[in-house]
This record gives sequence, C-alpha cells and structure tokens, in this order.
Amino acid sequence: MTSAPVAITGMGCICAAGINLNDTMAALFSGCRAPAPPVSFTCSHLINYPVFEVQGFTPPPDLLRTCSLGLHAAREALADAGLDREFLDSIRVGVSVGTTVGSAMSNETFCRELRFGQQPDMTMLERIQRSNPAAVIAREFGFNGPCQTIVNACSSGTDAVGLAASWIRSGICDVALAGGADELGRITYIGFIALQITDDSPCKPFDLNRKGLNLGEAGAMMVLESEQVRAMRNKRARSFLLGYGSACDAYHLTAPKPDGAGLKSAIAEALACSNTDPGAVAFVNAHGTGTPDNDRVETQVLAELLPGVPFLSTKGYTGHTLGAAGAIEAVFTAACLERGEIPASIGFSTADPALRGNPLTRNTTFSGTIALSESLAFGGNNSVVILGKGGVT
Repeated sequence: MTSAPVAITGMGCICAAGINLNDTMAALFSGCRAPAPPVSFTCSHLINYPVFEVQGFTPPPDLLRTCSLGLHAAREALADAGLDREFLDSIRVGVSVGTTVGSAMSNETFCRELRFGQQPDMTMLERIQRSNPAAVIAREFGFNGPCQTIVNACSSGTDAVGLAASWIRSGICDVALAGGADELGRITYIGFIALQITDDSPCKPFDLNRKGLNLGEAGAMMVLESEQVRAMRNKRARSFLLGYGSACDAYHLTAPKPDGAGLKSAIAEALACSNTDPGAVAFVNAHGTGTPDNDRVETQVLAELLPGVPFLSTKGYTGHTLGAAGAIEAVFTAACLERGEIPASIGFSTADPALRGNPLTRNTTFSGTIALSESLAFGGNNSVVILGKGGVT
C-alpha cells in the first residue's frame, strides 16, 4: 500500500562535527574529524579508544545529557520550521524520540554506592525519572499530542521518524517532532570494547583495514508537518519522508544475518510503500559502522537491490551515535538532497575485495531527487527511510 509523502519543514542536530546543522554539514564537506579519548569520564582500560564527543556542551543540572542533546536539536528544528510557541499551542504536536542507552546507563555512581552499603544521593534517580527524552521535549514546549520514546537499539532514531510519519498520515497530530538522542557514557564505552568491535584508531567504514566502530553522541530532530498545517502557513518543505520500512531477521544478538534478509525486507517495504523505483534512488546513506560483519552484509544487499547506486557512511565524521544514528543520518540525507552533493565517506582508502562495492571517496554532486538512509541494529533490527527533495513529492 502506497503511503502519502510527509513534509519535513525543519531540521536540527548537534554532534561532534558541529553544534548545529549548518556547522555539521560544513565539517562533513571539508573532511574534518577529530575523534579523541573521552574527557567526560575515565576508564582504566589500557587502550584509549577514541570517541566523537560533543565539546563545550553542558546540560542543565536537572536533566541527563541525552535529553539535553535532543532538546537542543528540537529547538533548532522548530526555529528552522518557523514555528513559534503561540502557533504550536493552537495545534496538536507529537514527539517521537529514539534512544538506546540514554538514561538507563547514567546511574553507575548511585548503584555503586548502594552496593557498598552507603547512602547514595537520590538526586540522580530523580534526574533519571525526569529524563524520558520524548517527555522532556513535550514538557518543555507544552505539547499535547502523542509522546513516545523508542528503544530499538541502533535503529531507534529511524524507527522514531517512521512512527511519527504514521501519526501525521493518520491525523493523530498536526505536527510531530521526530528524531533521536544518545550520550556517551562509561558503561557503553566499556561494553563496546568488551564486544571487540571498537577501533583503537579513527574508524574506517568499508575499508579493508576496518577494525570496528568509534562511539559518538548526538541529538537530531525533524519537524514533520501535515499538508493542512503547511498550507495554512504557506511553508515550503525542506524534504519529504516518502517511505519507511522495518524488519527483524532474529538471527543473532549483535550480528546481522549473513544473507542480509532483514535489511532486504526493510528496503523492499520502504520502496513499495513510497512507490519508489530502485533506479530513482540517487544515493544511499549506509549504516556503515566499520565493523567487519555490518559492512560486508550492507554492501552485499546494496549490490543486489540497488546496484550501481552511490553510497557512503557519515559515521566517520560523527562516530556511531547509537539511538541517535538513524535520526542524524536522515537529517544529513535530507540536507544532501537540498545541496545536490554528497560528502566523501571519510576513513576509506583501501578497497576490500571481499565487499561488493566501495563508498564514495570524494565529495560528489548528483541530480536525483530521492535518497535512502538505513540502520542496522542489535537484535536483528533493520530500518530504512526514503526521502525526497523539497518541492518534489
């Protein structure tokens, strides 16, 4: 069944590459990145694995960092859409935010003190209770529409955008803020090191010498708007969400199914519901973590379903931002459609003969109007969004 396009009228993001979308896009096209050992927490591991940490960003004391990153991106997206508080109060606004470890991994100090018979400060638990990412945004702006935080591993941000679009299409709300947010933390950092999928140097998606991912943190939000509200405001769309697909291969706790069955299903669903011909896709913003399994499966699926379509990974600029990854990459995809140009897939230098394709190695212009952004997640989750250039539905 074909789904109606949903207008994207505002976007915002914050990540290690920039504190707003304009700064971030400038960094992507200049090839700048600077992963470094974490400074917000310490770790006794012998190797200082680099991360992509947002510098100079201090959250308010009553919120966890994840929520503050999401709120920062939400403010930028609303301003970009030209939506003020008075108008927002007159319509139904929903909030859909994806995260992975956002709040649950921020209570280490409390748990340690409790375990050793001390009297831990309850402030931390109170802060966690106030830090549901979607609820924080809804509370900040007084939104009265549906409110959902999605925790679906690394596809969370993509799923949040897809869910919000369904709200708009079904008339549940007039406008929806959709995206993702996730923070860096010691437990996450140590956990990924233990999984042996973390690179001790800047990550190299799709490269022969790739060794794994670099963690990052980010917040990214989109304003999705109904056609009735957009017509009322005479607002031009920056992009359109054309389709969304999601599938689980249920193969392994952390690894994708070797034949890419889940990703194939998600891509097929997104293409079908948006009535998009594979030949119309101008480029793919791949998940591209830099892990051996992910990059092998992704290139195999892309070679089968979208042969010859250029692809890249932006994680070399931002790190893997977990629950925020799908959201920030959807924002990048929409921004690239506006620009008519795709940044180079940084970190790639040596082709792997075992992979069925290589990413873009230089900034590249294109003339198409449709692009695809995909997320592969722990638990076998696979999610895809298809975006169309603003003014083209």
